[in-house]
Amino acid sequence: MLRRLFSYMGKYRKYAVLAMICITAEGILELLVPLIMADLVDIGVASGDTSYIYMKGMQMAVCAVIALILGIGSARFAALAGQGLGAELRRAEYERLQQYSFSNIDHFRTSSLVTRLTSDVTNIQNAVSMGMRPFCRGPVMLVAATGIAFSINHTLAIVFFIALPVLGVALFIITMKVRPLYSRMQGAIDTVNRIIQENLTAIRIVKACVRGDYEIAKFEEGNQNLRTESETAFRLAALNMPAMQFVMYGTILGILLYGGKLMRVGNMQVGDLTGFLSYVLQILNSLMMISNVFLLMTRSVASGVRIMEVIDEKIDITDEKAQDRKVERGEISFEHVWFKYKKEAKEYVLSDINLHIEAGQTVGIIGQTGAAKSTLVQLIPRLYEAEQGVVKVDGIPVQEYPMEHLRDAIAMVLQKNTLFSGSLLSNLKWGREDATMEEVEEVCRIACVDEFFQRLPKGYDTEMGQGGVNVSGGQKQRICIARALLKKPKVLILDDSTSAVDTATEKKIRERLQQYLPSMTKIIIAQRISSVRSADQIVILDDGKISDIGSHEELLERSEIYQQIYESQKEGVEL
Repeated sequence: MLRRLFSYMGKYRKYAVLAMICITAEGILELLVPLIMADLVDIGVASGDTSYIYMKGMQMAVCAVIALILGIGSARFAALAGQGLGAELRRAEYERLQQYSFSNIDHFRTSSLVTRLTSDVTNIQNAVSMGMRPFCRGPVMLVAATGIAFSINHTLAIVFFIALPVLGVALFIITMKVRPLYSRMQGAIDTVNRIIQENLTAIRIVKACVRGDYEIAKFEEGNQNLRTESETAFRLAALNMPAMQFVMYGTILGILLYGGKLMRVGNMQVGDLTGFLSYVLQILNSLMMISNVFLLMTRSVASGVRIMEVIDEKIDITDEKAQDRKVERGEISFEHVWFKYKKEAKEYVLSDINLHIEAGQTVGIIGQTGAAKSTLVQLIPRLYEAEQGVVKVDGIPVQEYPMEHLRDAIAMVLQKNTLFSGSLLSNLKWGREDATMEEVEEVCRIACVDEFFQRLPKGYDTEMGQGGVNVSGGQKQRICIARALLKKPKVLILDDSTSAVDTATEKKIRERLQQYLPSMTKIIIAQRISSVRSADQIVILDDGKISDIGSHEELLERSEIYQQIYESQKEGVEL
């Protein structure tokens, strides 16, 4: 897992190498200081040689200054490597998300994906930035200091063979216990993010229904769960320090007792014991570093698994069968199409759909709520993939078109459309960035955007805000229709996209659409019969099946479902 994560470091790998070189060199210099100090005490102080003391003091000062410079360099390089790895992981995740189909996205909660792109990646980059120093320094100091300690007095160094197993067992137990807790903690962060996201998205509904207290209570529950999970994980991880200190002070006490006996019998000098204790502290500090690295890595592995779940998600809609084709006319056909959202689901959402739409036709789709009208049209640009049967455009299966071209040739306007942060003009040009102002003004006229945009503070340069908060629902829908028309698509799908528009404005849009790109195939999903009445053919969907197809007059004569919808809408309205 860690190897896969670090493989994304890419061009930042050189900073990691430089950081490791600086850390290793710094550690070696620091190891020289106790040796110089031992000579200073045993030779310089013992003989009263002032010049020797000054010389050794200067050597220690030079080692300290160089170690300081190396330490600054290692901190900088480690930070660059960690931040670079984080940036590459976020880029890889985000690029993968852009390849997801709707089915792939359905596997994750939006809040969980946000956490995996932010909190989990931050855990990884912090592990590199903060963990690289102990990761490199710990083993170097441990091996070198242990070797020097044995060279000073191999009998006294045997104390380590008692301390190391005790510390190793304690660290192993703590690591195994804390690893699943970190995964649960990240899951609790997902929950808190979800609650916040839902509340902010639906803040108007919350206030309108006076449900603020309920939302506060729901957040408190999620927040308390996160606190409990975090406290449990960190409380167990914090046991690492007491265990380390217990071993450290026990080892020092044992060395002092045993070293004192050796000094009394003349087998050890004061300078040797002083230097030995310095190396003992170096060894124990290196062990503490290594144990902290293990804990950092444990949390990184938990976050890494979640990140790799996003990157490793199998893309179920690909260009594997695509050829160099282009949509020329916009003819659409469904041939015995079956669909369900999950393969393990027992019932199909769409069942044996057979439908042919000629190029340039206007087709209305109507039916009760939940009849799978939106699902049907989402199969055309391959937002979902048919389970059985085939969907064709211009007589060619949609799988044989490059997805980028297919979706560019088929414009969809949803009922709940989104405007992005930026100006009105930048949102319109999402349809086509190189569009001229004349083309923009034309589609705005067709979609009746010109009726209100001049009332905006800065016209086309008016900032829409996140989600288009400063325009009404009907205005937002008209902007989205104009954005889709700017692409000059071969097929235009309006998925209940005039539901928030008054009937008079909707009539204008329909009439102007008939004149704009007459060869463009238009599919209109609607709840109101008035929206589809003039269509060349109307498709009635009922429980995922086609109930009937015909013109308004034909369906009014023979379709019971259509008659019921017509009668329910006729009261008080002249159709």
